[in-house]
Amino acid sequence: MGIEIERKFLVRHDDWKSMGKGVLLRQGYLSSVPERTVRVRIEDDKAMLTVKGRNRGATRAEWEYPLPVVDAQAMLDTLCERPVIEKYRYRIPWQGMLWEVDEFLGENAGLVVAEIELASEHQDFVKPEWVGEEVTHDPRYFNANLLRHPFTRW
Repeated sequence: MGIEIERKFLVRHDDWKSMGKGVLLRQGYLSSVPERTVRVRIEDDKAMLTVKGRNRGATRAEWEYPLPVVDAQAMLDTLCERPVIEKYRYRIPWQGMLWEVDEFLGENAGLVVAEIELASEHQDFVKPEWVGEEVTHDPRYFNANLLRHPFTRW
């Protein structure tokens, strides 16, 4: 079993865009209940099935398995809850850490969040100046919740 420790922040402006190249991600949920999420994601020419447990602070259990892209596409098209989440992901190195900035599309257009994965919940890190308010503990920003309550409807 893997463990994911991730903190999430809103993004203040788009100065970060010149620091990385965006890659389109399409992801859907086979299960989006808080006790367990089961996600299918396609990024470029790779696909993954990810199972995550309930959040405990910024920590939760996580398992990831590669999938054939054709199978992942079929799951996104026929099995996943609607809407499928689409976003551009930018990977930006900053002060020895990797930030992932997600710029959402579709019903979540206008939402831009930055995430950082940590070794522990209390690990120190330097926030770039374009990183704003922390939303790690706000369930509205969980990708699985953006299915039922898209950002454009807040």
